[in-house]
Order: sequence, then structure tokens, then C-alpha cells
Amino acid sequence: MGSGGGALGLSSPLFANGHLSSSSNSTFLPLPVEDGNHLAMVKPRSSVVNLPHYKWRLLIAYDGTRYAGWQFQVSPPTIQCIVEKALIQITKLERECLHFVGASRTDTGVHAWGQVAHFITPFNYDSLETIHAALNGLLPSDIRVREISAATPEFHARFSTKSKVYHYKIYNDTIMDPFQRHYVYHSVYKLNTAAMREAAKMFIGKHDFSAFVNASRNDRVPDPVKTIFRFDVIEMGPLIQLEVEGSGFLYRQVRNMVALLIQIGKEAIPIEIVPKILATLDRRELAKYALSAPPHGLCLVSVKYNQEHLLLPSDCPTTSFGRHHTITKCKLPFY
Repeated sequence: MGSGGGALGLSSPLFANGHLSSSSNSTFLPLPVEDGNHLAMVKPRSSVVNLPHYKWRLLIAYDGTRYAGWQFQVSPPTIQCIVEKALIQITKLERECLHFVGASRTDTGVHAWGQVAHFITPFNYDSLETIHAALNGLLPSDIRVREISAATPEFHARFSTKSKVYHYKIYNDTIMDPFQRHYVYHSVYKLNTAAMREAAKMFIGKHDFSAFVNASRNDRVPDPVKTIFRFDVIEMGPLIQLEVEGSGFLYRQVRNMVALLIQIGKEAIPIEIVPKILATLDRRELAKYALSAPPHGLCLVSVKYNQEHLLLPSDCPTTSFGRHHTITKCKLPFY
């Protein structure tokens, strides 16, 4: 068994002969790896080029209250940094060997129920339950790995995504529920949800969302054209849940769309303002009417992939959903 709990030198489920061929080197290695706010290409060490490589998919939930978002940085701590440290401790691999990547770069204070990530090891696992238990044992209680499964070499947590689903919750009452204060935005203004619902429909479709993106903290220029598949406004008593699914989202795009809908819900601006702001392609135009909604009301609920990207490789361990503990014999006396 290897130091990470896997068997070194076993036939790889990712490649027929268990090793990377010379043709595979150009497509599979080097791999993209998060480096602060930049995507760097890390050249593998010569000592591991001929080892088999296995890819693993994680489903992660976290309370983002204490963290500076997902994107890797050491201080203040981020979700990616915390999970990577646990993986490094368990696998005994260096960071550049793990190639740990998340599907969505959630911002400071944003939560997730369905974040997806992947990492790579040069060894296989007979069972994923042990590493699953070890990860959650090392992680703080506000970060949980919900599932671990093997992944095919074609799968990429970020670039294989089909769509992402975010929920934004608003507590619309005079008195805030104190038990929801970390996860729900409080609006004391009575919101017109019918108007919000009509305005949300105007975001659906393929649009250039340049007017709804904040300046990014990295030097890459993302494609501003995104497709919104649905944008629902659901009332559940005092709780209003905005559910948006799209092909992808720009930096703070969801929070900016929500902020405008809140202003429309307050009846401070008309519904027709949505297409007008979209047409300007200018973030300064949105700033005349609304600022970004606070991050704590936002949650990444799920990341969707094409079914072929979720297929399990052959001869891989079964997916781990966590391990139930059982008591075979009661050790306490009956009275």
C-alpha cells in the first residue's frame, strides 16, 4: 500500500496499460492547477510521469461564513486551501501533484451544498470509505465532503460543467429569524414577488451580462455571454427563494441580478429596467439602481454535468456516501 492508502503500480482504471503514454502526456499533462487567482500550468516531476494516474471526484458542502471564498489563498483561509491541506496530509502528495480544482469559485461568505471538485493521485484506492472518513475527520465541522467517487480522465470539475444552480434566500418580514441570520438576507421592506417573478423571466436566455459583472480579481477576461435556463422566485411564508440555473456565471453576476430584483420588489424601479440595463453592457448603469446583494444569502446548490462525464471507470472502487457506524453489542448494563 502507498503512503496515501492506495496500491502503487496497479493497472489504472484511467488508462488501458495503467501508465501515461507519450501521446497522453501532451493532453493529460501538464495539468491546470489553481495558483492564487491565476491558472498555472505545472510541469510534473520526471519521477511521476511513468506512474499511473487516478482521478477522484468530490461533492462538497460548506458554510462560507468564516472563509474568504473558494479560491486558493492561505490567509485569510479559503475552502480550497483547507480541503487541500487535508488531502495533502492524507495522500502524502505535494499540492502540485494533486491538481485540485473546484467547479465554482464561490466568493467570500457564499455557501455551498453541491460544490464539485476533483484531484489526482498516482495510486488507486481499494475502498473510498476510509479516505472519506479521514477527510471529514480532518476538516472543520463547517466543511463536509458528501461523496467521493472515481472519475474518468475526461472529467474536469470546472470545464465539464453543463450548468450550475444557485439559490438566494431573502427573509421578508419585520423581524429576522435569528436561526437563519447567517444564510438568509433580511428585507424589512415588503417585496412584490409577482413583479420580481416577471423581472426574473427577462434574464432567461442567452445574453451578454457585462452590465452585471464586477471587476474580476484576476487578469483573465471571461466570456460575458451566458445562458440562463431558469430563474424562479418561490415564496415559502416569509422566506423568498430565488433559484437561478445557468450555463455559467460571471464574478458576482448572481448577486447583482438579485440586487436589481430586490429593488424591483420594493417597487423602487419598474420591471422594464432589466432589458435596458442588459443592453447597455455597462456595469456603471446597474450601479445607478442597485449594489450587489450580500453574500450570505447565496448558496451553490448543484453543479450539473452530461451523463457521460459522470460514468465510473472500470475496476474502480464504489462511490462513498459516508459510513454508518453500528453497535454490535450493547456495553451498558440494563437497569
